[in-house]
Amino acid sequence: MNQLKSREPGSDAAPAALPGTLSEPLRDELIAFRRDLHMHPELGNQEFRTTAVLGARLEAAGLRPKVLPGGTGLVCDIGTWDRGRPMLAIRADLDALPIPDTKTVAYRSTAPDRAHACGHDVHTTAALGAALVLAELDRQGRLPSAVRVIFQPAEEVLPGGAADAVAAGVLDGVGRIIAVHCDPRVDAGKIGLRSGPITSACDRLEITLDGPGGHTARPHLTTDLVTAAARIATDVPAVLARRVDARSGLSVTWGRIEAGHAPNVIPQHAELSGTVRCLDLPAWRDAPDMVHAAIDEIATLHRAKSTVDYVRGVPPVVNDPVVTELLRDAMSARLGPYAIEDTEQSLGGEDFSWYLEHVPGAMARLGVRTPGDTRVRDLHAGDFDVDERAIGVAVEMFTAAAFIDAAPKR
Repeated sequence: MNQLKSREPGSDAAPAALPGTLSEPLRDELIAFRRDLHMHPELGNQEFRTTAVLGARLEAAGLRPKVLPGGTGLVCDIGTWDRGRPMLAIRADLDALPIPDTKTVAYRSTAPDRAHACGHDVHTTAALGAALVLAELDRQGRLPSAVRVIFQPAEEVLPGGAADAVAAGVLDGVGRIIAVHCDPRVDAGKIGLRSGPITSACDRLEITLDGPGGHTARPHLTTDLVTAAARIATDVPAVLARRVDARSGLSVTWGRIEAGHAPNVIPQHAELSGTVRCLDLPAWRDAPDMVHAAIDEIATLHRAKSTVDYVRGVPPVVNDPVVTELLRDAMSARLGPYAIEDTEQSLGGEDFSWYLEHVPGAMARLGVRTPGDTRVRDLHAGDFDVDERAIGVAVEMFTAAAFIDAAPKR
């Protein structure tokens, strides 16, 4: 498959050459590897096969990956670590989603109701490719500084496998960390960059309501939990909108409401589930107390007993300006500055944020849309797929970042 190229309009000048470009045989191998992962998706903390095939390929390249304490996920160092010089880390996530794969491609998922519908197979393959390229350069004596590659499980499981990986010591000796996330709104051959917040915080909310039920002919003798649940679903977001600065982007969205079994019976129990998302870190820290208060007020108004299980998820990913520039320089060196787009902060959550609580880092949005394709293939959808040329783009950006990060600073 041809490599994508991007240059300034009207210019024939190629980007500056750096070690770490992909050979065609390795490019083909990585595409085959990604398709194998796509056919065998595994959910969070169950990525045993994925861990095994990654470990085998890294060992075949002469590397010594270590399995993380939970039995899934790997950490692998390339080169010799100079303890006086912090390493650059590259992070990928391994897990799939519990949804069916609706595509008709040859590499469609073979696991019922499991699919790599968020691009983690691409992230993993790109990090593997970077590890293989950097390992070969290290054997040639051309790798200027050690690099750590983190293959993390359970990104989709709140509060995210990143927290467990950090607790296992994957950041020991790391000074900066970089990653990519597939973006179906950006063409393959390009990345989206943003300094500062690039994702939102994301928490999970579970509410149960209880009260005496009864006949729908006599609602005044009951606690009308259906009405109470409906009011919580509509009024909690409205109340919060007047108690939080609108610029914080605090948003409560419901994914499940359950109550009752018969049309003429007011139930004794109701449940609501949803997510709380927030663009702003201070507002995220205050969100649990504010959400609890709003729910309690509305439940009390309707004489319902409420129990709230507020599950902390992840804070926003806040890209460090210096590391963001590292990614910009790396991409410019490979494909030129016109391969870089500005991108907006999204309401999606990403547990890469837990690493950034400890070391500076940045995440780029990796373009995976075939140029000219007008179809909309959103993340977390059963028909999600990628232009596989994006794998090589990510690999070469990672390897360029390793060389630029190791270069003497002026």
